[in-house]
Amino acid sequence: MAPKADNTEGIVLNFVNESVFPLLPNIASSCAFLSVFFWIAQNRPLNVQNAADALQKFNLKKAAVQKALDNLCDSGKISFKEYGKQKIYLARQDQFDIPDTEELNRMKEENANLQEKLNEQKKAISEVEAEMKSLQSNLTMEEIHAKESKLRKEVDEMEKKLIKLREGVTLVSPEERKAIEGLYSESLNQWRRRKRMFRDVWDAITENSPKNPKEFKEELGVEYDEDVGVNFQSFADLIQHGKKRR
Repeated sequence: MAPKADNTEGIVLNFVNESVFPLLPNIASSCAFLSVFFWIAQNRPLNVQNAADALQKFNLKKAAVQKALDNLCDSGKISFKEYGKQKIYLARQDQFDIPDTEELNRMKEENANLQEKLNEQKKAISEVEAEMKSLQSNLTMEEIHAKESKLRKEVDEMEKKLIKLREGVTLVSPEERKAIEGLYSESLNQWRRRKRMFRDVWDAITENSPKNPKEFKEELGVEYDEDVGVNFQSFADLIQHGKKRR
């Protein structure tokens, strides 16, 4: 439901005046310099379309807004200027107290002091948050006791194992050793076989390719054992080294 005619003018008048200085009183009093800044930023002219767009939430049509603006101009409550066929509306400037240079300087100083206090508060908050984060990362007494118990258990197991080694107890039976060596040898054979298969395929591809093999390898992301610091022979020597020790 659209507002009544008398209410429409009040809504439009409030909007035009709020376009000049919409800040809340507590914001204005706590930071006067910022208030003046926003007054300068918001003190802008309006046309009927600006007002109609902003007042859609009041269910006001453009024609009703236009009529209200004209009535307010006729009654002297707002000012206007004509630019061709378009009217530009502006709040009456004489209803606002504009600070002089001395007042502006005082406001700037007040704003600087408030900004300094704000920075101090931010710094204090950051320090408290850092301390909280540090405390949260520390172990609780319950967690400390649990970790201590776990470490003591691991130490006991290692000491028992160390005693066995000092007494010459065989920890790996000959059967287990043989099975492990067989699995290790088979893995080496698979490694050797797959390297050879890759080499054959790679040589066949690059033999007649116009691309440089090294650049082609880098382009495909292919890596040889040597590229990643792996030496096949060093793993194969482990088998012979184990046999010599026995």
